[in-house]
Amino acid sequence: MKRVVVSNPQGFHARPADLFVKTASQFAARIEVNKSGEVVDGKSILSILTLAAVQGTELVIQAEGQDAETAVEALADLFEQEFVDESTSSPTSEHQRDRGSV
Repeated sequence: MKRVVVSNPQGFHARPADLFVKTASQFAARIEVNKSGEVVDGKSILSILTLAAVQGTELVIQAEGQDAETAVEALADLFEQEFVDESTSSPTSEHQRDRGSV
């Protein structure tokens, strides 16, 4: 179990939710996300989006199964890295870097 806080000003919206679900689906463990007692399936993008987690929302990631601890750490890391995947930069961010602004 690990507590995380949504830091994105747009909240836990579709793109990070998609990355979260794709990551969660790589594990055998049953993964759940808890927002103030509302528990949803961490491998379902629809369930994640129903949480409507805005910036500042605290979520608890919990898992059960053989790789539960690894799964929770990997998912919590997504929040710590603010869902930035350096290997897949968006054209906008590359353009901004070229212009010297971020």
